[in-house]
Amino acid sequence: MPHIIAEYSANLEDCLDVQALVDDLHRAAIDSKVAEPVAVRTRAERREYFRVADGNPANGFVHITARLRIGRPEEKLTALGQALLTVADQRLADVYPTHPIGLTVEIHEIDDMTFRRNTLRERAQSAA
Repeated sequence: MPHIIAEYSANLEDCLDVQALVDDLHRAAIDSKVAEPVAVRTRAERREYFRVADGNPANGFVHITARLRIGRPEEKLTALGQALLTVADQRLADVYPTHPIGLTVEIHEIDDMTFRRNTLRERAQSAA
């Protein structure tokens, strides 16, 4: 893993290319070398019900969470967080004029109590 999850307010749907945001975040995570490419999973979640700041309906948010197994150096985690913030900020540049946005990135380390099976790695090895 890591898992990169971008939550966004529903009012941004018409002016934000969500798939492009997912693609940008995914590429930034891979480029950060925080994990092998086969381990990175990125997705977006629309939040239909939300309230931001003073409640103005134009206000929006994008909140990015990166969940990674524990044990990476702090400088790697910091670099990942900054890279995710940078690409999201670039993707939102055209949205800012019409929607004041709260943009945040959080990095969460998760403990070793993770259960998984990853056949993506097997497929990548057999393709090589």
